[in-house]
Amino acid sequence: MSSLTEKDRPIVQLLLNTGTCPRCILRFCCVGSQTLYRCPYKDLMKDLKEFLKNNEEKEDTVCFDAVDPPCKRIRLEHTEEGPDDLNHNGALQQIPSVNNENTTIESSALKVCNLCLGILQEFCEVDFIKKVCQKVNSSDYQFTSFVFSVSLPPQLSVRERAAWLLVKQEMGKLGLSLAKEDVVQLKEAYKWIIHPQLSEALGVPADGKSLFEVSVVFAHPETDEECHFLATACPDCFKPAKNKQSVFTRMAVIKALEKIKEEDFLMHFPCPPNSPKNQSVALEIQCNNGAVFVAGRYNKYSRNLPQTPWIIDGERKLESSVEELISEHLMAEFKADSFNFSSSGREDVDVRTLGNGRPFAIELVNPRRIHFTAEEMKGLQQTINNSSDKIQVRDLQLVTRSAIGRMKEGEEEKTKTYSALIWTDKAIQREDIAFLDDIKELKLDQKTPLRVLHRRPLAVRCRIIHTMKSEYIDEHHFRLHLKTQAGTYIKEFVHGDFGRTKPNIGSLLNRTADILELDVESVDVDWPPSLDN
Repeated sequence: MSSLTEKDRPIVQLLLNTGTCPRCILRFCCVGSQTLYRCPYKDLMKDLKEFLKNNEEKEDTVCFDAVDPPCKRIRLEHTEEGPDDLNHNGALQQIPSVNNENTTIESSALKVCNLCLGILQEFCEVDFIKKVCQKVNSSDYQFTSFVFSVSLPPQLSVRERAAWLLVKQEMGKLGLSLAKEDVVQLKEAYKWIIHPQLSEALGVPADGKSLFEVSVVFAHPETDEECHFLATACPDCFKPAKNKQSVFTRMAVIKALEKIKEEDFLMHFPCPPNSPKNQSVALEIQCNNGAVFVAGRYNKYSRNLPQTPWIIDGERKLESSVEELISEHLMAEFKADSFNFSSSGREDVDVRTLGNGRPFAIELVNPRRIHFTAEEMKGLQQTINNSSDKIQVRDLQLVTRSAIGRMKEGEEEKTKTYSALIWTDKAIQREDIAFLDDIKELKLDQKTPLRVLHRRPLAVRCRIIHTMKSEYIDEHHFRLHLKTQAGTYIKEFVHGDFGRTKPNIGSLLNRTADILELDVESVDVDWPPSLDN
């Protein structure tokens, strides 16, 4: 059982008289029963009326029966003397005593709460729950649970501080103290009320770890400027940020409230806070699903297809890319807002990727559909493969965010196998290139290639050619199969890049060499898991 006791009477009387709603009064009485906050507003007001009518000599008062145990307590302490009944020019205002409790309660029932600005009033009612559910249902998301988030106007923190100072003074007269952290937070109380109603209406449980988020953004234009005095008192707390419309963010206001002295606060803000004319407004009701990750391997068969869109100075150079050919079908099926493509390395536009393909992953942002069976993923893979002869995908599957790290680890740690068609200016015979087959663990020093210097920092990178196997074609051509350390620039190893890669095929053969074709034959990253396709 959680109940208000005699020591709560002056707080209830004080806050009711200053225009505070029943649920905010419970918060400042440190009532931790979730069930109690869910009682109908009129019933709470009625119970408070009965509570105040009770005989003051009675120790345990009426009460607010609830199954949840209290989680907050007012602590009995000898407190230091604070400013006594100061006015707005530096302190607390005198609050007239409540002579007519009926009048007080009826008046409070009609007013917008001076602490929550109506959020624990109208926005806890069935009509608002219906409005939220309509938004969720019309958004067409798949979800099996939800997490509810609330964005509150920053000025609420200022009003809370004023109310706390008021109640703290009243408690001090009784030899009691009230710590700020003992007051039930507005956001917490609101979620206690909303969660069961939304859960019942949506037919799924509330879960703090759910990937599906329902969020409400509240604002109260009438009191927007109430935070502004803090910028003068604590200018260091309010610094412009590119992604913020206002410097008066909730965190900045809280930081300033922690720094400002009580007497300075009371010089600039009324205590108790004034009752507003209008209640808060719900600016936005939004839904968002956490990202879904799809992985697989792709083969690229075209020598005229970039991995990602090739755009220079705003002009597209080629009509498509590997990324787009795969993602357009995933975007359509998952009904996502956007995507992010990543892979284990990348090939040049004129390089093919053969063998078992290159591992890739796509993050699908805010997808409406998230549940796919193995058969549906197999069908989606077939749709992608039927759409173009330039690429093919395999092992298409849903993965977790953490699993993608295994793909990125392989970019530098694993080996890759290539096949290069090489031309030489001087005629060659089989025996001229046979010695390449015997070279093992050849160490290279590669300066950043000239062709990528505009987007990569200048550096000398040590890379290793593990093995080579030559295949003679004619006097000026041969094919070279290489197994290398990931990150090796193969084209530069062949032609030398004006001496920036040493040694190179040209220097080893003592003649000019150039590369005509390059294929990636394998990317030795054991991810994602192979499927029986």
